[in-house]
Amino acid sequence: MRVLSGIQPSGNPHLGNYFSMMRRMVEYQDSSELFCFIASYHSMTTVDKGETLAENTLNVAADFLALGIDPNRATFWVQSDVPEVMELAWLLSMHITVSQLQLGHSFKDKTDQGFSPSSGLFFYPVLMAADIVLFGAEKVPVGKDQKQHLEMARDIARRFNLQYGDVLKIPEPDILTDVATVPGVDGRKMSKSYNNAIYPFATEKQLKKAVMGIATDSTPVEEPKPYQGTPLFDIYRLFLDEAGTAALIEKFQTPGVGYGHIKQDLLKAILEYFGPYRERRAEIMQRPDEVRDILSAGAKKARAAAAPYLAAAREKTGLVY
Repeated sequence: MRVLSGIQPSGNPHLGNYFSMMRRMVEYQDSSELFCFIASYHSMTTVDKGETLAENTLNVAADFLALGIDPNRATFWVQSDVPEVMELAWLLSMHITVSQLQLGHSFKDKTDQGFSPSSGLFFYPVLMAADIVLFGAEKVPVGKDQKQHLEMARDIARRFNLQYGDVLKIPEPDILTDVATVPGVDGRKMSKSYNNAIYPFATEKQLKKAVMGIATDSTPVEEPKPYQGTPLFDIYRLFLDEAGTAALIEKFQTPGVGYGHIKQDLLKAILEYFGPYRERRAEIMQRPDEVRDILSAGAKKARAAAAPYLAAAREKTGLVY
């Protein structure tokens, strides 16, 4: 099975990115044909400085490599190094209406907040569709926040096939219900734009500040603490198995255990879990040219995989004469 997903280099990946997508991508290397990319074009809807985008792209590549993406077992590349995606996006844009794009949640959220979003954000779902069907992806691991965009990609591909025949594969979403939405420190969805994220590759000082800033209520130390639906519990349990989760619940319900104690334990769990990855990342960043070489080689593999799908789409749409 061909599995594909990507992540924007709009900033450093946070725990939500890791548990909803990045960890699963590493795991899929053992059972599937994995395609993993850094969505540089998409990030331009929020990153408007060239030097920042270039730096972020290299940093996210290092994050993935440190976490276990193996370029010998996966196709790993930067979106903008495969220009075929833009051509296919144009072909696919003929198979969705303006009114449908206006319902895209990224676009709608911005307009509802009074922002004047760019046409790039408006076009986002079409480019995402091209990202997926250009490589014949069968399964797409995403967070719950991308479910709507993936459904739009499926609709676009169906309409294209209805018009031109069975050219494009229809992808299936892969969303883990237990980590579908990872909460931020304020209880909302963890997001860079909300400034409520915990970044596993941040400094220990930064990590401590983020963890200690997780929102809690005013329950006194001597009383049992509520845990269901709280950001502290929901973040902590991501690092635990069933027995560990049961022990955490008991800790919340034990009088005399304060939120501060639980936060200190969470910080320790994060540092222990990501410790080997943090060390590996530091080593990788000492050799940035090797990272660039890996991405360049990955782009060549990606372009080779994309070629037959784009060629078929070009022929069916009459661009080959």
